[in-house]
Amino acid sequence: MDKTLRGAAEMTAAMTILGTIGLFVVLSGEGAIDVVFWRCAFGALTLLVICSAQGLLRGQLTLKTLLMAVLGGFAIVVNWAMLFSAYGEASIGVATAVYNTQPFILVGFGALFLRERISSAKLGWLAFAFFGVLLIILAKPATADYIGSNYALGIALALSAAFFWAVAALLTKKLTGTPPQLIALIQVSVGILMLAPFVSWSALPQSGAAWAALATLGIVHTGIMYVLMYGAVQKLPTYLQGAFSFLYPIVAILVDYVAFGHQLQVPQLIGAAAIVLSAMGLTFGWKLSIGCRKGECVS
Repeated sequence: MDKTLRGAAEMTAAMTILGTIGLFVVLSGEGAIDVVFWRCAFGALTLLVICSAQGLLRGQLTLKTLLMAVLGGFAIVVNWAMLFSAYGEASIGVATAVYNTQPFILVGFGALFLRERISSAKLGWLAFAFFGVLLIILAKPATADYIGSNYALGIALALSAAFFWAVAALLTKKLTGTPPQLIALIQVSVGILMLAPFVSWSALPQSGAAWAALATLGIVHTGIMYVLMYGAVQKLPTYLQGAFSFLYPIVAILVDYVAFGHQLQVPQLIGAAAIVLSAMGLTFGWKLSIGCRKGECVS
């Protein structure tokens, strides 16, 4: 198979898997902290096997890279806990759409900490994404259509999850050259240590279905997904990596509708589309035309 086609297949599989994560979080029936802990536990076992098989457990880390990976692990675990909590308040589809404001937060971090210039086009897409978030916030969902009762809290949790994802991404930029599977192993190991004191040990899942959902989150959505995604990254040009990443929110919204009947209202659909379109514009460097003079448009 052609290298690019194989990479496209791997990225499609990875993003499809990622889009179903909310389904298994809900099917587990557990609270966000417990779900994240067991995802980390099963994920750590899977990634340990993968890293060991690939010979990544020796001579890969310095003290500095280990510290950066640990800090990134703290951020990514908080991100998961907030996102999983958001699912129960604002629905999987809405939370995932709002969560896709991550690239804009990362751009802000780049300007603050890396002195990266923010162009007028980026500011335009940021404003358009903000418009999309406002539409979702101001939408009035039908109570019966949502799992939780605090819609505003769900939006806030999704935005906070996006913030911590951007923190983790910024820290990961410092780990260039470190195998991503090893970074993921460190991150989920941090999650185990962080959350172990808060797990409901006296009320562990009682059904096989709950354990199957938790194991799937760790083995498939963490271990296998990382292998597929980073395998695709090595084979695809950057613009295609960005293009396939937008399958994630689309799959999540479809899964939410098919599995739970959570149909987005028209303002929410428009808002979600605005966020995804803005993220695509930012990723691919599209320019927003804001006016025309003498027959020529300017950006």
